[in-house]
Amino acid sequence: MRSDSTVRRWLLEVIGLLAARAPRLGRALKKIARKGGVVVLLDGTLVRTRRRAGNENRPNYSGKHKAHGLLFLALTDERGNLVWISAARPGRSSEITTARHNRITTRLREAGLGALADLGFVGLDDDPDDPVIVTGRRATRGHPLTDAQKEANRLVSRERAANEHGFADLKNWRILTKVRMNARHATTLLRALLVLTNAEVHR
Repeated sequence: MRSDSTVRRWLLEVIGLLAARAPRLGRALKKIARKGGVVVLLDGTLVRTRRRAGNENRPNYSGKHKAHGLLFLALTDERGNLVWISAARPGRSSEITTARHNRITTRLREAGLGALADLGFVGLDDDPDDPVIVTGRRATRGHPLTDAQKEANRLVSRERAANEHGFADLKNWRILTKVRMNARHATTLLRALLVLTNAEVHR
């Protein structure tokens, strides 16, 4: 009879092998481009973690979500199928900073693709003359949105709705309710679940 420690080591090894099969950003985008894709959907999500006391836990508190967790970015295709997931970042990290850390705009240009994203990514694109990130417009004090801008925002939101299905498929895994604070382990787990989710979706 196997001991608990042996089973745990075996399980971690399986998770590691699955995670190794998860596509990296550049390859995922080039694969979509080869299939004739034009655009991907970009979004971030907070995977909630168990709260722990102490100063080390403070970076994991997300003021946006009012909860402790780890931030992940993900890309889906136009149908909402997950194609890539980033490494975990502390919950207080911003989506736009995480996107810059992963050089998403550079990778999109290399693959010849564009991306639709929410208002949290406004300002991400570093080349306004040749944008690859479409986010809609944000109203400012004294400058309300015009009817045309509001309609453009609705169109972007409508096209982006598919990526919620990708996140929903990923978060259906109950094991995510047991995620701890270790970002490296969480990244391995999420990438393994990405592989399993895609296998289930395309079965």
